[in-house]
Amino acid sequence: MNDRLPAAGASASGLAIDGSRLWQSLMDLAQLGATAKGGVCRLALTELDGKARDLFAAWCRAEGCSIRIDQIGNIFARRAGTRDDLPAIATGSHIDTQPTGGKFDGNYGVMAGLEVIRTLNQHNIRTEAPIEVCVWTNEEGSRFVPVMMGSGVYVDAFTLDHALSRADHDGITVAKALADIGYAGDAPASVSAGAPRFGAYFEAHIEQGPVLEDADTTIGVVTGALGQRWYDVTVTGMESHAGPTPMRLRKDALFAATHLMQKVVEIALAHQPDGRGTVGCVHVYPNSRNVIPGKVSFTVDFRHGNDDGLLAMDAALRAAADLLQKDFPVSVAVEQVVYFEPVAFAPELVDAIRGGAERAGCSHLDIVSGAGHDAVYVAGTAPTAMIFVPCKDGISHNEIEDADPEHLAAGANVLLHAMLARAGTVS
Repeated sequence: MNDRLPAAGASASGLAIDGSRLWQSLMDLAQLGATAKGGVCRLALTELDGKARDLFAAWCRAEGCSIRIDQIGNIFARRAGTRDDLPAIATGSHIDTQPTGGKFDGNYGVMAGLEVIRTLNQHNIRTEAPIEVCVWTNEEGSRFVPVMMGSGVYVDAFTLDHALSRADHDGITVAKALADIGYAGDAPASVSAGAPRFGAYFEAHIEQGPVLEDADTTIGVVTGALGQRWYDVTVTGMESHAGPTPMRLRKDALFAATHLMQKVVEIALAHQPDGRGTVGCVHVYPNSRNVIPGKVSFTVDFRHGNDDGLLAMDAALRAAADLLQKDFPVSVAVEQVVYFEPVAFAPELVDAIRGGAERAGCSHLDIVSGAGHDAVYVAGTAPTAMIFVPCKDGISHNEIEDADPEHLAAGANVLLHAMLARAGTVS
């Protein structure tokens, strides 16, 4: 029984969150795993993550919320509506971090959701549909793979058994880690197993890029997320002595591979404005000063706003690989290892966010998310949209990650009114 559910009272017109309270919640949460450089190291399902989960749950219970924990450890804090038979209007993100993470990535979306609930209670606003705030398990993927694990299980992107069996570098499985911190829940973890679907899902997040700050704009109205195709590429030549082997007789895998790496950037530049191309990891064999490299393995990350663009980039990469084998005495293998399809968010929710920004007097622009977020998975099961706010210098996944308190408050206000528009208020 929700003994904190307020009586019907104040109008939602002109309602605003408490920006100072939101900021303080973020700073309090950041103490769990605080680093010397001002960031946060709180890997998924560690003792620190367990303490952060406990703190969030305690804050939500203090606001009269019920707590549901599913079998993959996702947390759902529910503020009852006057019609609890309606699907919940949900928001949330994650509270696990990178090893050298910041205070805002993921955490802002969860604390903004908590602030929505606190504001509704403070002003005696009752909603017709229930409100839920979600904490998704292992979004970052720093300790366990796959990334976005909790939301991935929820939408059946992979099975619960597969996720629970994943182990970290010390051999500790997700199942054991959940049990160790007390978050091995018993609620169904996937929609196919009976987990409730949402009436709508919103996610507030720092941009993690420089576009909003560069445009001096407060609110990013996220219309969708770039699709992603990742590849492992191997270029094989022959290792030989750097001294006796003439240049014209070498089968230098690294020299050939660098041409293909540059082609990755050229391909992305040819598919603007949404094309992205990155070589992020390179391994050279045998990696010796006086040996001509015989094999080079590297990763390619392609992103684009639509599948046609991604497929065109894929075709260009494979054509470049074929040409390389003709121009150089090497062989090239290209293997696609990850595919996330492009996601378009629900137009009616995107419009609600855009309208909310205008009513709040906030500058805004339409933007596409270049990163993966839990919302990308959830969008397959419910109408979904995201709200971005700027982060300083576009820096994220870094201990110096920072954001302006006024921007954070503005994003939370847009979230509040977008959720109320979907949940309905009771006068």
